[in-house]
Amino acid sequence: MDRLIQGYKHFLADVFPQKRSQFRLLADSQAPQCLFITCADSRVVPDLILGAGPGDLFIARNVGNVVPPAVSADADGVTATIEYAVEVLKVKHAILCGHSDCGALKAALDPQALQALPKAKRWLRHVEAAFFHRQPLDPADGAAAELASLIRGNVVAQCANLKAQPSVAWAINDGLLTVHGWYYDILSGRIERYDDKTRRFAPLLEGQ
Repeated sequence: MDRLIQGYKHFLADVFPQKRSQFRLLADSQAPQCLFITCADSRVVPDLILGAGPGDLFIARNVGNVVPPAVSADADGVTATIEYAVEVLKVKHAILCGHSDCGALKAALDPQALQALPKAKRWLRHVEAAFFHRQPLDPADGAAAELASLIRGNVVAQCANLKAQPSVAWAINDGLLTVHGWYYDILSGRIERYDDKTRRFAPLLEGQ
């Protein structure tokens, strides 16, 4: 806790003064261009990874970067965020980003590990569709290839759920929104994007 308080002191003394005018512009409204849906994992830091600043990203986080089906009874928290981003903020892009070593997908491979976590067990039924979208094993993932295959499959599955949200479907149909599926590798810092045409993941940056 002390480290966080020291970080806040640094922000207040050194960072905030440099961005004061920017925060002043953002004080009454926001206009982010991107909705970023990712896992609650502490190792995934969207602003740091993408060099984003205040007002750039509208972020939604949960265990497993899940977007439950619109008809799901426990979907309101996530879908309300999506609905607001699309209908009110008019974001142009929605990125759904999974990551390596995801505990949610580890649990999907070992359901017994969730016996003492009934809420998590119920929530993670939403990642079961990942098994139907598993990606080819990548030798570069080494011993974690099976898990990485499932994590990438979960990105595909959750993107499908995202595109099926009414507000998202309408915005896509009207040419107002583009949905992106990403996989972030914690060890290398690299991002892969899912290509709907080839149904495969490829480096976000060519030549990577």
